Amino acid sequence: MDAVEASALVTGAASGLGAATATRLERDGFTVVRLDRVAGVGIVAGDVTRPDEVRAAIETAAAAGPLRVAVACAGIAGVSRLVGHDLDLLRRTIEVNVFGTFTTLQAAAETMARQEPDLDGQRGVIILASSIAAYDGQIGQVAYSASKGAVAALVLPAARDLARAGIRVVGIAPGIFDTPLLAGLPEPARAALAATVPNPPRLGRPEEFAALVAAIVANPMLNGDTIRLDAALRMGPR
Repeated sequence: MDAVEASALVTGAASGLGAATATRLERDGFTVVRLDRVAGVGIVAGDVTRPDEVRAAIETAAAAGPLRVAVACAGIAGVSRLVGHDLDLLRRTIEVNVFGTFTTLQAAAETMARQEPDLDGQRGVIILASSIAAYDGQIGQVAYSASKGAVAALVLPAARDLARAGIRVVGIAPGIFDTPLLAGLPEPARAALAATVPNPPRLGRPEEFAALVAAIVANPMLNGDTIRLDAALRMGPR
């Protein structure tokens, strides 16, 4: 997909996977709008659970050039066992991870569908961040796994729905990545997590997630599936 004079939107772009993705897309020539609740230099402040704020960010991107890429990285994780689970935590996790992702998908698709297609009849690609917790959920991850499972399940029907508009939808299910979520852990805990990863035996790097985003953007045959990015990790129950 040609990045010349084209734009992209990345949610959750203030840090971690989203920040690395935005940087990679800019390097590849896209004008990138970074959306995040955390205000900062180069960040458009917005909440993915507020459709009007997502649409405003998309309009900003589309004003700079055709919106060809949208990447929904915004998400939260909470830990709670099932018995006595905090229902407010469940509600918030679903609100951000499912409703926020759906809102980004819908708003990006509406904008892309109105654009002129490229020479191959394509209007854009929307990439949704799921997690291997969607498949290998651990004890304490019931809400998070349910939310990321919903994101993974959304990919195929959305890709089929948007096929006639020339819009692709692809999911990425990352394993254990070195993001701010893990940065606060003591080094022994980080090392123990890294030791569970088969090959390479380390935490994933945000730039590797971003590299897969770039590959998806470049390859029009990638559509309708969620790709595990986990170095062959299959998480145990705890």
